[in-house]
Amino acid sequence: MSFASDFKAFVMRGNVIDMAVGIVIGAAFGRIVTSLVNDIIMPPIGMITGGIDFSKMKAIIQNAPDPKKVISINYGTFVNTVITFIIIALAIFVVIRLLQRVMPKKEAAPPPTPPDVVLLTEIRDLLKQQQH
Repeated sequence: MSFASDFKAFVMRGNVIDMAVGIVIGAAFGRIVTSLVNDIIMPPIGMITGGIDFSKMKAIIQNAPDPKKVISINYGTFVNTVITFIIIALAIFVVIRLLQRVMPKKEAAPPPTPPDVVLLTEIRDLLKQQQH
């Protein structure tokens, strides 16, 4: 097989296409959740905390006259990231719970009938036909 046909076979497999769709939708959903956090949830939290900007909190290890050369541990940025993660995780959890309630539940498909049972059923049906 050639490279082109191998590549076509790879790309056309169902799970690759499903994965690509999931990634695209996930990226779009990520932007929605980020907007939810930044534009709707964080302003009230900022108001409650008195407008504290965690991103500016840091512990200076070595001071320097030039602000660009100051060595610091920027723990505020880390705190900001953790808070954002928790809010995003909670938002995703709530959305998934709502979708689970709205979406109809799929019933599990019955297990396939074993071949020997299918064969015995066919034999039984043929015997019934011969008796009539």
